[in-house]
Amino acid sequence: MAPSKQPPQPFAKDEKVLCFHHEMLYEAKILDVAPTDSGDGFQYKIHYKGWKSTWDDWVPVDRIRKLNPENVELANQLTAQMKNLTQKSTKQVKKGGAKAVAAAESARGSEERGGAGTTTLGGRGPRRARDYELEHEEAFHSRPSIKLPIPDHIKAILVDDWENITRNNQLVPVPHPHPVNQIIDDYLAYERPHREEGSALADILEETFAGLREYFERSLPRILLYRFERVQYHETREMMQKTKDAEAKTVCDVYGAEHLCRLLVSLEELVAQTNMDHQSVSRLRDELVKFTTWLGKNASKYFVPEYETPSQEYIEKTKF
Repeated sequence: MAPSKQPPQPFAKDEKVLCFHHEMLYEAKILDVAPTDSGDGFQYKIHYKGWKSTWDDWVPVDRIRKLNPENVELANQLTAQMKNLTQKSTKQVKKGGAKAVAAAESARGSEERGGAGTTTLGGRGPRRARDYELEHEEAFHSRPSIKLPIPDHIKAILVDDWENITRNNQLVPVPHPHPVNQIIDDYLAYERPHREEGSALADILEETFAGLREYFERSLPRILLYRFERVQYHETREMMQKTKDAEAKTVCDVYGAEHLCRLLVSLEELVAQTNMDHQSVSRLRDELVKFTTWLGKNASKYFVPEYETPSQEYIEKTKF
């Protein structure tokens, strides 16, 4: 019996490409090619340009893009988007965001007041501002952060989400057919039977997702929307205020998985701004890893299949 014919390789050994690592695209080189375990495709050993060889990794084909001007532009856009998101996250913390973050800001404020340039140390006189800045920066980077392993197909959905909105001038339909509150409620209904009622693990589950809802409500208008979506947001808020049950409605009842996943990939920056200890961050990460895995398995249910194209009148409003 003749061996089955493998599909052609979309990428070749030693080819320079772009490769996704989390939500970012990096220039890379293909070191090796091997068939997948199923034999119906290929996997690629990637070396990221400028990174140590310890970061070399075998990746599936859907994480790789051709090194061409269009994809280079996409990589630059993603980098700019992440930089902008980081800056907005920092500003949000300073202005007071979710209660947990606001509490962390209070702690940070006390640290700053206690370590200002006029503070003396060991009788040596005023500390130089630069010394304080370096010390403060080191303290910031030493804080625990949360890195969630987002499923590859959800990363691809987020890239398409960015392209649909920023390039194609389309919108996620709202109210969403499966809003954030429904997604979280469905997950809790799935996960609660695995926790002993009244146990610490059950309490952690409830606290985690109460916090996630609050983070989403606070973050959506400030850091999760693209510019093209802001008119839609304001129109939606006006509509919600006119309805009889406006007080019971939040953005968690209107926006869905697309915006929720934008929050999930932003949590590393947001959590780094808090005063959570390593144990708390570890527990938070464990809970959210389970959630993102579950959401990935149910992506076809919760993400919209098509985006909507707004009217020309809407497009004109976004220009002001």
